[in-house]
Amino acid sequence: MVLNGCSTAKIATAVREYEGVKRKRSIGEMVRAIRIDAPNVIASFGEDAAVIEHGQDVLLLAADGIWSRLMEADPYWAGYCSVLVNIHDIAAMGGRPIAMVDVFSISDPRIRDDVLDGMHAASYQFGVPIVGGHLHPDTPYSVIDVAILGTAARDAVIYSHTANTGDVVIIAIDLDGRIHPSCALNWDSVTMKSGEKVRAQIQVLEQLGREHLVTAGKDISNPGIIGTLGMLLEVSEKGARIDLDHIPRPDLNTHSLTFEQWIRCYPGMGFVLTARPEHEKEITRIFSEVGMTAHSVGVVNSSRELTISYEGEDTTVFDFSRNGVMHLFSDTPSCP
Repeated sequence: MVLNGCSTAKIATAVREYEGVKRKRSIGEMVRAIRIDAPNVIASFGEDAAVIEHGQDVLLLAADGIWSRLMEADPYWAGYCSVLVNIHDIAAMGGRPIAMVDVFSISDPRIRDDVLDGMHAASYQFGVPIVGGHLHPDTPYSVIDVAILGTAARDAVIYSHTANTGDVVIIAIDLDGRIHPSCALNWDSVTMKSGEKVRAQIQVLEQLGREHLVTAGKDISNPGIIGTLGMLLEVSEKGARIDLDHIPRPDLNTHSLTFEQWIRCYPGMGFVLTARPEHEKEITRIFSEVGMTAHSVGVVNSSRELTISYEGEDTTVFDFSRNGVMHLFSDTPSCP
């Protein structure tokens, strides 16, 4: 059994109380404090990357910082992930990454060397150069932040806020991996793959955007599978009902994982998408060609609630009119 005696209510609580989800709660307040109108910006907050007018195409601009706990656990993996998560942000928008810059604060030369080794490995593997940045060589802490620039055809961008009622929800993950030795909630499916393989996987999203096969999408990030879907539904002002049994997963027993842990994992390569039902088969086929498993897990509705279901038991994880993930809307309170 998938839940192995665990209830949907317990899964819902585990998602809501997961720190990867709770850390997103202050985003809305910050957005309302700094946002200004900019006529050349097509989309910004709530998306994985800002979309900026640039002739016939658009520029995609994103930035990500690495959780201090990851830096403490494994500086090499932190450096690698600082590149990986940014590339995912551009890929999730249907774009092609161009180049990155970093801001690096260092307290320990050994940490510096490990982080740089990880950054270089990921940059080389994915073929996206680091072209500059800023260095703080003598801080009392060690932090790495990376910004990335990408590009996409104007009519091929995949947004987060455009899911429609009646769309199917598709989860796509590369299940050929391992739990990372340093991080119990990181699923590493990338470090052991060739550059050709991982580049083909991120280019799938570019194809899906170009062929208009999906209506919305996000890369699965720190909030995990269900938390990331919650972020997409929140900005789309929609809801969904998903079946936990349909979520792609490796053999959990082989990897000493519970389902509760799996749905909170950050996967090395994973995306949440919505699409018209008639495109589901083609989307799953395209992902399978690059070694990724994609399943339809449910349907988007107009309820503004994300509900999980298993063997006839339903539980609401998020009511976006009351307790969204990011609290982007002004009528959403700052705490649940």
